[in-house]
Amino acid sequence: MRKQKGFSLIELLIVVAIILIIAAIAIPNLLRARIAANESSAVASLRTINTAQISYYSNYPTVGFASQLSLLAGTCTGVTVPTSAGSCMIDTTLGTGTKSGYSFSVAGNTSGYAAWTNPISANQTGVNSFCSVQDAVVRKTGTSAISTCAGTETPLQ
Repeated sequence: MRKQKGFSLIELLIVVAIILIIAAIAIPNLLRARIAANESSAVASLRTINTAQISYYSNYPTVGFASQLSLLAGTCTGVTVPTSAGSCMIDTTLGTGTKSGYSFSVAGNTSGYAAWTNPISANQTGVNSFCSVQDAVVRKTGTSAISTCAGTETPLQ
């Protein structure tokens, strides 16, 4: 009798089991890395909003700070001139209020502003919420949803 070439069913099942074990170990680490990346992006975007708010206030002192993200965004080209209704200080993606698994909001008037960001899906796109006021210090909250920034939250290191 000739010996047949190839793998037996048992050998294939063992290989599949090893692949599943490796996947079970790797997937939680991948999710944690994705959450960390989303949180880093949220903090960077919040810093961008801080810079844009200060620039907006400098350019439009009679208006004060922007009261919504769309005022900081806009599609300005070489022909279109920035205005207080579309200052082109942040990109249009951030201007929509959603970026990298986080939702962004601002509130502003002539005396100050607050900006905050919350994960869209708690424990999947992010764990922490972040906020900032006109002192431009980004602060972290342990909760997954905030609706304003009092300035008393824990500052990032």
